[in-house]
Amino acid sequence: MTSALPVGEAYPYLRAASAGIHHHTRSLASRTQHTTSSADRVHLDVLHAHLTALHQLLDQLAEAARPPYPAAGRHLATAHARLWQAAAAVHDAFHLLPVADETSAETECHPERLPEGPPVLTICQRHLAAGHVVRRKTTPSDLNTPLHGHIAPRSQ
Repeated sequence: MTSALPVGEAYPYLRAASAGIHHHTRSLASRTQHTTSSADRVHLDVLHAHLTALHQLLDQLAEAARPPYPAAGRHLATAHARLWQAAAAVHDAFHLLPVADETSAETECHPERLPEGPPVLTICQRHLAAGHVVRRKTTPSDLNTPLHGHIAPRSQ
């Protein structure tokens, strides 16, 4: 996808993140095995981190756009809620995938090496932190609206 807007050197980290996602999408599509593995949990954890970072960025963009451009702000708020729904679905899927052998060095908890706790809990900690922000800015009906359709504009 190319943008109609001239980008030059604007937002290089966002473009790099998008390129990284494209790379992983292609590499996963080319895999021949159809079974899930612990690597799939790692992908979901990293994808969840990406979605929550995008969620935070979209929240800031919506806040900045809302006063001068209320219609654009409402659309960004809708995208904000949808992105949260996507992050919640990825979080749920992460916990439904099989866990690797608990005795392996990969999943063993070493608190001295991981100040944030065991790897399986980092996604939960991130999800809870993002959830607090979502619940302060979004109504339960907005979050429970089906993925297709629009959130009704709030009266101000």
